[in-house]
Amino acid sequence: MSFTVQDVEKFNKELQGKSPLEIAQWAIGIAKNPIVTTNFRPYEASILHIVASAKASIPVIWCDSGYNTPNTYKHAEELITQLSLNVKLFVPKQTTAHRDVVMGVPSIDDSKHKEFTYQVKLEPFQRAMAEYQPDVWFTNLRKGQTALRDSLDIVSVSKDGVLKVSPFYNFTDEQLDVYLKEHNLPNEHKYFDPTKVLGNRECGLHT
Repeated sequence: MSFTVQDVEKFNKELQGKSPLEIAQWAIGIAKNPIVTTNFRPYEASILHIVASAKASIPVIWCDSGYNTPNTYKHAEELITQLSLNVKLFVPKQTTAHRDVVMGVPSIDDSKHKEFTYQVKLEPFQRAMAEYQPDVWFTNLRKGQTALRDSLDIVSVSKDGVLKVSPFYNFTDEQLDVYLKEHNLPNEHKYFDPTKVLGNRECGLHT
């Protein structure tokens, strides 16, 4: 299934004013092979809850870099259990301990940082996408996160032609706080991503 610029514009016009659940249900309705990706960062509980509500068996692709904080791993286990998530785990081909010896965790200014990002995040993600070959990819992209994300909308198309759907695209942190509280969902604020370091940097999955 391929989508044109006109298709995406039409979809976004139709989805304006719809609730996140309505957006998720719409996307599930047109999808043949949907997935949702997560790293269990702050506010990820919202997208996982809404997508699992629309399709309980949807594959939840978790590309675990191996560098999450203990709190993030506890948060992930709590959410997986609470929402009965169908998690499909993808990890780097080299262990964290081995990489720490040969490369360490390079700073973003280090020439090795690009290779580090590829090993711990991009290669597992590419492997996951090749295995599942989705036509619809649920993400928790939101307006105001980065310049790139500000240029998108509820629906966009990835560089590989996959329809990306972000049901909470127009939500603020404050609105998501309300959503999490209403649905008794935990949040995670001790998340750290060594491939991004700063919250307003892209790691490569969406570029």
